[in-house]
Amino acid sequence: MSSAAWAGVAVAGVTAAYAWGSRRLSTTPLSSAIVFVGAGIVLGPAVLGLIDLRRDPAPITALVEATLTLVLFSDALAVHRRDLRTGGFLPGRLLGVGLPLSIAAGWLLAWPLLPGLTMWELALVGAVLAPTDAALGKTAMSHPRVPPLVRNGLNVESGLNDGMVLPFFVLFLAAIPGTHYAQEGVAGVFWRALVLSTALGLAIGWFGGRLLQWSRARGWITREWWQIYPVAVAAASYGLAVVTGGSGFIGAWVAGLACGFALRRYPVGGKRSDRGERSDGDERGVGGEPGGPDLTGEFTETLGGLLASISLLVFGAVLLGPALEHLSARIVVYAVLSLTLVRMVPVALSLAGSGLRPPTVAYIGWFGPRGLASVVLALLVVEAHIPGVELLGSVVAITVGLSVLLHGVSAPALAERYGRWYDKAAAAHPDLREGAPSPESPEPGPPDGPGR
Repeated sequence: MSSAAWAGVAVAGVTAAYAWGSRRLSTTPLSSAIVFVGAGIVLGPAVLGLIDLRRDPAPITALVEATLTLVLFSDALAVHRRDLRTGGFLPGRLLGVGLPLSIAAGWLLAWPLLPGLTMWELALVGAVLAPTDAALGKTAMSHPRVPPLVRNGLNVESGLNDGMVLPFFVLFLAAIPGTHYAQEGVAGVFWRALVLSTALGLAIGWFGGRLLQWSRARGWITREWWQIYPVAVAAASYGLAVVTGGSGFIGAWVAGLACGFALRRYPVGGKRSDRGERSDGDERGVGGEPGGPDLTGEFTETLGGLLASISLLVFGAVLLGPALEHLSARIVVYAVLSLTLVRMVPVALSLAGSGLRPPTVAYIGWFGPRGLASVVLALLVVEAHIPGVELLGSVVAITVGLSVLLHGVSAPALAERYGRWYDKAAAAHPDLREGAPSPESPEPGPPDGPGR
């Protein structure tokens, strides 16, 4: 039996074993990310050697690229415009101010701590480690005692920042001599990877969503196939952007935004509000079955989650395991600072004057876990064969590994502790900013529609 076959058996075994105890483990600090990353270290060259990037990189690269494509598309598909309208100051500040500041802080901090990298390689470190991953801090973002405004803000931020960081990543990579993007020059990359990919994503996502609703309105498509349909739209947007020399990830992310907007703007069997949202808040399809964007993308999100767990296992094997064998103090210091100062200071600056209390700012600042997007971008850098790739890969691996451990272990306790603080503060101050209405808890409105 080949090593690849044994690796497949091992991955299937880890997945099944976690599934058996998933409900029990969901209430403990032992998150799925910790389990899969730990299993990956054991299966990788550091221990058993069943999974090795150097031996057969193509399947691993295909897995992580497919995973990020689905995650980008499904996260964007789930974004509502009302998420940014009601209580939207929080994700707006985090994305519009905090994200660029985090990239800049990661870039500048890498300068003294990671000697040997060029200016643009240092910038890549900042960009690769900027996006956050909601899956790694799910307890912190879904705990019922955490105010809806904060839960929604963190979820929207993590759903959008991985797509928003892609232009920075592509342009920084284009500035490094010898890479694929550098051959076209920064101007060529700007037009192909950013403008063309965005246009293709908009077209495919919009028309894909419209065609789905047109088919559903006529009763031509079954419930099972409208769940599978978004996977095809995501794959088409990624593939067409790639074959035209652009960025498949940008194409998929934009397609998810456009598809979700089209699904909400043209509901089946229901009335659309003047803002493009249904007035009754619940789209019903043919035969009265629910069929809004959230349910349409349910299968895509579930499949993306499964592939994300397997990708974290691969990350533990091919990146984190080897990086642990060549640790240095500089890498560890940078990883710690990346998860603290590089995240928390920009968050504090972006929320200055917002009226949020210090415990809330600290909570939001701490729960910015690094995960799948950083792993995939790091693997793309490895493929690019830039001179500082080994050091860059080690920095990303150690930072993500620490994030998986620290955010996973701390999420349940800190969410409970913050929830207790919020309950007391809200009781003492009814006008607390954290208690402002969010898309999850809209203000009471007229009988014929939601609050505005």
